[in-house]
This record gives sequence, structure tokens and C-alpha cells, in this order.
Amino acid sequence: MKREFTKMHGLGNDYIYFNCLTEDIPHPEALAVRLSDRHFGIGGDGIILLCSSDRADVKMRMFNADGSEGKMCGNGIRCVGKYLYDNGIVTKTNLDVETRSGIKKLELHVQDQVVRSVRVDMGKADFSPESIPVLLDGNHIIHRELLLAGRKYFITCVSMGNPHCVVFVEDVDSVPIATEGPMFENASVFPDRTNTEFVQVQSGKVLKMRVWERGSGETLACGTGACASVAAAVANGICSRDEEIRVCLKGGDLFVRYTEETVLMTGNAEKVFEGVVNI
Repeated sequence: MKREFTKMHGLGNDYIYFNCLTEDIPHPEALAVRLSDRHFGIGGDGIILLCSSDRADVKMRMFNADGSEGKMCGNGIRCVGKYLYDNGIVTKTNLDVETRSGIKKLELHVQDQVVRSVRVDMGKADFSPESIPVLLDGNHIIHRELLLAGRKYFITCVSMGNPHCVVFVEDVDSVPIATEGPMFENASVFPDRTNTEFVQVQSGKVLKMRVWERGSGETLACGTGACASVAAAVANGICSRDEEIRVCLKGGDLFVRYTEETVLMTGNAEKVFEGVVNI
């Protein structure tokens, strides 16, 4: 079976997109593992399927490089908006996308009939331990001490539709993320595993972040992770609520505003290439 695909990225967080509005793709979990391989496949952090929805303009399904299905992807959903508009599937600049973590509202910024960037209403940041989930006592986990592998960390846990553990560090570039990332991801206090953000505070309006994503490893960017980092920074008194915070990632910058009602994220969306693959 031959299927057309589009390779897209948001700040280097790249996914392989399939239009499933009229035809489903069988076994997307296995397909994600095969196609995400950067040596023997197309290469990417996973695959994203655009499916029909009776609740929104489109339904997004995202599968990580290890085949696990994610509930939400901030960088991926911006590219969904670009795909729909640039291909003439929708002609409006405000649209709704159904995800496993609810319906997200997108505002497309168009220049020369092409989407250049997208603002996403990511919904509320949820600090309740059961929403993440994290097996620690209390109504929230903010600057909580955690002992892993004999070392003490201070963590802040927040759900942005998927689980995040934010760790503020002095020098993010020196973090041995290849060892510490999996340690957090598979820690027993996170029964569903977790994404982990290591964040360096450069100022009250600028954060520098590296991310270890569950199921994918270190990626160049993570939209929900940037939102979680800003929410954690506000909860820890580092940043102010309802201000535009620049989050510097390895793949570029995201701009996040954490209000009383929601979290707003703005960033680019790029098409890399189109192709056809045997599945």
C-alpha cells in the first residue's frame, strides 16, 4: 500500500503527517516505529494522523517514535493547522483541533497565502497530582524534593494534557540528559512515565530549556514542555502571570503566555518535504 506523507517540523520537532480524512492507516503504532528511524526510515520524532472529527475541524492522533500514542503535541498541532490551510482543506484562520486531551483552538498567522506561525490555546495547566499522574502526597507538586539515584532534585509537576516534570538548573547545557532523562521518565513515582524539562532561568521573561520526551528521547523542541515550564516558573515565583515569556529551545524559540484562564503558545510551523512511502 502506497501512501502520501508530508514531513513537517516546529522548531525541529519533526513528525511525519498522513491525511486520514478519507482513508485510515492500519497499525499506526508499528508504522511510527518503522518510519521514525532516521537511518532506515523517513526519520522523525513520530507520526501524526489527520482524521475526521464530529466535534472539530479535524482530529489529530500522534504516535511517538516508540509506537506509544500521545495525548497532545504542541509543536505537532501547529503543523496540523498549517497542513490544513496550505492544502486548502480549510480556508479559515481560526480552527478547532480535537486531541486526546480535548479540543484546542488555533489561530493561524498567514503571509503570502502560507501559514508562517500558529498561536494555540493549550488550555489550563493542571497541577493536581492525579492529572499527571505522580504518586506523591499533596494538592500539588511545586518545588518538591525528590531523591533519584542517590541525588536530590527539586521538581514541579504539571499536566498540559500530558505529564511534565520541570527541573530548574543552573546550567542547562551541562545536564547529562541522556542519563538523567530516562531516569526521570521511568521513575516509579510516574506510573505513566513523564516528559522532563530541564530549565535555566535567564531572566524573568526568558527561559532556556532542554527536554527529554517520553517515548522519543531528547528532542529539539517540545511545545507542551515549554508551556509546562512557564507554568512552573510562575508557580515558583520566577516569572509573572499574563506576560509573554520567551522559551529558548535547541530548535528555536517559543512564546508562551500563562493567563488565569489558559496557556497560549505561539511558534512557527514548517513543511520540509512531501513523498510517498510503502506501508
